Amino acid sequence: MTMRGILRRTGMLSEAQVSAVLQKAQADAVSVTQAVVEQGFAREDMFLEALAKTLQAPFVRLGDMAVDPTILAKLPAKAVFQYHVIPLALEQGVLTVATNNPFDPGLLDALRLASGCRIRLALAPTADIATAVKKFYGVGADTVERLMQDDRIEVAPEQTLLKADLSELDQEASIVRFVNQIIWEAYQERATDIHMEPMERQLRIRYRVDGVLHQTPLPAQLSRFQAAIISRIKVMANMDIAEKRLPQDGRIGMRIQGEDIDIRVSTMPTVYGESVSLRLLMRGKEFIGIHDLGMNERDVRAIRRLIERPNGIILVTGPTGSGKSTSLYAYLHEINRIDQRIITVEDPIEYEMAGINQISVKPDIGLTFATALRHILRQDPDVIMVGEIRDFETAEIAIRASLTGHLVFSTLHTNDAAGAITRLLDMGVEPFLVASSLEAVVAQRLVRRLCAQCRQPHTPDTALLAASGFPVNRLKEGTLFEHKGCEACRMTGFKGRTGIYEILLINDAIEALIVARASSNAIKQEAIRHGLQTLREDGWAKCLAGITTIEEVLRVTEEVD
Repeated sequence: MTMRGILRRTGMLSEAQVSAVLQKAQADAVSVTQAVVEQGFAREDMFLEALAKTLQAPFVRLGDMAVDPTILAKLPAKAVFQYHVIPLALEQGVLTVATNNPFDPGLLDALRLASGCRIRLALAPTADIATAVKKFYGVGADTVERLMQDDRIEVAPEQTLLKADLSELDQEASIVRFVNQIIWEAYQERATDIHMEPMERQLRIRYRVDGVLHQTPLPAQLSRFQAAIISRIKVMANMDIAEKRLPQDGRIGMRIQGEDIDIRVSTMPTVYGESVSLRLLMRGKEFIGIHDLGMNERDVRAIRRLIERPNGIILVTGPTGSGKSTSLYAYLHEINRIDQRIITVEDPIEYEMAGINQISVKPDIGLTFATALRHILRQDPDVIMVGEIRDFETAEIAIRASLTGHLVFSTLHTNDAAGAITRLLDMGVEPFLVASSLEAVVAQRLVRRLCAQCRQPHTPDTALLAASGFPVNRLKEGTLFEHKGCEACRMTGFKGRTGIYEILLINDAIEALIVARASSNAIKQEAIRHGLQTLREDGWAKCLAGITTIEEVLRVTEEVD
């Protein structure tokens, strides 16, 4: 039967659609399946299922399917990656192989030659095969296999990758190719960090996705090329590859699918070699507005009133990775107008924002937060953003700037909003200066969002709710959900993050407590009496709205309460 006849017999396509599919497949050199999906004629899984019935072949969803390592060994990684297939079973000398493109003319012969077995094709969706290949073979397995065969290592010159587009790069050197694959995979996973950690018998690579670390599957032989991989990253980041005893910092500028990526690289010597951490910053990313931060309407109104003030200090607090910088950029984006002169001093500049003047501190030449801040005041600013208040000198200059008619934004590392006040006092700032300059403190955390496609309604045990401190009487306000896991969220049950907030507004009663050097707990209790919504209370509201789970809120607020 011809290909046209097979497509017709699936019952999924009209005669005109069959012609369009065959024409596109030939003109664009893509698979028939891809041509069907790209033209919107059918969903891939539905088309493959109908095609499997027509061809009398199995249609499989790989999901959590386990495959015996001896069966995986039947096909070399090179063939698996080249033809986008995965072996599933071996019965009486017949190897069942999952593919999404059964019409590939050379596929059967190539697989028969590579495996030494007769081949039976099964059909499976593209995403299922990609996930299974990564799970069973590891990221870059074909590259590592080639290295093992060549028994040599090539490291390309530094300029090869700097400001190059990964999707168009001609990658000849295997180590270069492997490093590219790791960064590409992290980008696809929406990771913010990549950690390469040498262990005794392996090189472990983990991605931080939505604030949680996930280990990525890797080929077993990878540790053999550990030194070359790390050297390649150091070359890309303009580091000294000969220096392995001291920590180093560097940066890599990249473009992935046309998007500018700024990668901050940090190395640290450990027992089994250098540990490398890469922080991925999307420079071309659109700035999010205040409404996109995850605040409720009351908090949005409060923030909008605060950022339109002519002077005073607004502090954002929380641990590393709690979204403080994102919030500050959202505030600045809101007031970035032609009549406002905005100057920032940061370490480092995480996002470049048009219309504002950004300064990066350089402590090695004496340009610290305090030094930069002192000179900024001579630049006639309306709004100043200080990346972080780390010491008494920076705190004092920031406070005096706010008292002389400037609006100042900054961050502090404290557990809750009230703790920021006592931190400033502990630094040595006079209580009356804090009381007269501070307008508000915003404490925040990031919680993972439930995947909208697979979340399920859930009613936890009442005893469990009570133990977590969840207000049982509020259950009537909404529905609690739990995470499950699907293809859309890569089986994690979560996709993306949102913030939970605690906004402490300074009023006369709190000013009096600051001047009297009251404890942070006393300040917090007074703020609660005036309507402060704590981090956990905001978290509970997001649970009832179906945005996140009780476990997530407890995970990020455990230190606070």
